[in-house]
Amino acid sequence: MQQQAARVCRLDLWVNPIFDQMMAQAPGVALTVLPAHGDDTRTLAGLRGAHAYHVSAAKDELPRQWFVGADLIAQCPDLLIVSSGGAGYDTVDVPACTAAGIAVVNQAGGNAESVAEHTYALLLAVKRRIVEAHNRLRHENGFSREDVMGHEIHGLTIGLVGLGQIGRRVARIAHGFGLRVLAHDPFLDDATLRERGAEPVALDTLLRDSDIVSLHCPLDDTTRGRFGAQAFAAMKPGAVFISTARGGIHDEAALYDALRSGHLSGAGLDVWKTEPPGNDAPLLQLPNVVGAFHTGGVTHEGRRNVARSSAEQILAMLRGERPPQLLNPQAWPAFTARLARLAQAA
Repeated sequence: MQQQAARVCRLDLWVNPIFDQMMAQAPGVALTVLPAHGDDTRTLAGLRGAHAYHVSAAKDELPRQWFVGADLIAQCPDLLIVSSGGAGYDTVDVPACTAAGIAVVNQAGGNAESVAEHTYALLLAVKRRIVEAHNRLRHENGFSREDVMGHEIHGLTIGLVGLGQIGRRVARIAHGFGLRVLAHDPFLDDATLRERGAEPVALDTLLRDSDIVSLHCPLDDTTRGRFGAQAFAAMKPGAVFISTARGGIHDEAALYDALRSGHLSGAGLDVWKTEPPGNDAPLLQLPNVVGAFHTGGVTHEGRRNVARSSAEQILAMLRGERPPQLLNPQAWPAFTARLARLAQAA
């Protein structure tokens, strides 16, 4: 789009400044920052004229009316590009975008190192009882070191459900800890799983044999509620459950029951059905649970990488170049035709 300014919009939720800087430096691009709360008329007017919409991936931070679904798409006739500000895209109806000829990208890999590190932060906090020890030091006297004795992870087996951008990094780190790595990923063949440092196994085998089960899969119709009472019962007695994936993949009530019964020895959770969970969430009351506020990818480095990736992909698509993280390749022909028509009409 060279004949007219390409209109890029985002809401005023926090984004690393590199995004705005790159848009400001790009010739022929006009960035508008719209209010996420309090002025719906202005925001809708801005989105109606947008060619590209950079949308937050945080489902519980983004007001529902600014999710990219059929209703919003119908009001945005010039919308060509939707860029999700994370690896996830819970706020985007990808099939609806495809039907409208809108190209959708995510930022898979942008914060993968951060999330992989966070996986082990949760795991070590659970196994070594770090949060429990910290709280007792703050509030108690007279207890012994043995009262908060934990376990090392060296020599254990970790089972990874999903071996994509994040999972493969978790597998790499696992070898440094002396862990045996199993993996299940229906989208990858056995050779690829082995190349990424894991032994390919069926999911039931992974649950049965793993001392640690860590989720790194997307939330979709095949994974929603997949880890419920049956899956937890199939896990090895005394195993630890970790999720830095998405809330909704695991059933929180079933996990609570598995922990309270003693079948599982602990859990590290970065993701929740509602984020943040209430202070009274049952899982947060258990001493063998360590919780975080979906902060696995929320590092200065991860957020900068994601913002840069978002800007790079939007600008590439406005030039007609196919981006690396295109979620709906079947929409690309319609997208390029729409882009050409808008350029000709300028």
